[in-house]
Amino acid sequence: MKNPIKFSWQTEIWPLLIIAVVIALSIWSYPQLPMRVISHWDFNGQANGWMSREFHAIMFPVLMAFMYALLSLMPKFDPRSERYSEFANVYLTFRTMIMLVLAVTFGAATFANLGYSINIGATVSGAIGVLMIVLGNYFGKLKSNFFIGIRTSWTLSSENVWNKTHRLGAKLFVVWGLALIAAPWLKPAIAMGILFGGIIIIIVWTSIYSYILFNKEKALKK
Repeated sequence: MKNPIKFSWQTEIWPLLIIAVVIALSIWSYPQLPMRVISHWDFNGQANGWMSREFHAIMFPVLMAFMYALLSLMPKFDPRSERYSEFANVYLTFRTMIMLVLAVTFGAATFANLGYSINIGATVSGAIGVLMIVLGNYFGKLKSNFFIGIRTSWTLSSENVWNKTHRLGAKLFVVWGLALIAAPWLKPAIAMGILFGGIIIIIVWTSIYSYILFNKEKALKK
């Protein structure tokens, strides 16, 4: 089965460069890391999870290589793979941004474990917030597919419902992204509400909206 997205050195240089930087950072930092490194921080910035430095140094490069391969191959197996040629640049931008967020997360955790003063919450939440804003700005350009976007039975059944739902989703993701950037500076309970409440609101709102649009469209066809 042929991949609907055409790859070239221009499309691959950035994600591969990001992976190379993470591998280089892993090799450079490994001898300097403590035997047990912090793997998770709570909303107060307190460490509440640990792992071995070996796992820390290996996990992220492997995870990123896996994500790169997965995201590169996914369009090939989508039942609507022919649609990817209509938004290939958007899909490749999403892939690069996901790799960048993973790299920022690894870099922040690594330097924090090396003793640098890193605000983990602000760095990671900010990176995810920027990702959501980028996603929101490109959401309207996505075409109907099974792997990326707001995939409800109603959006997948109607091109019109898909387009309108993604225009709404674009606005919601941008607002959520801005809220995530601000979250680390708010009280932990509010920050947690933004993190989990935001995605729940987006899922529920867009699902209901697509259902209403689909039924209106169905009624007009009768």
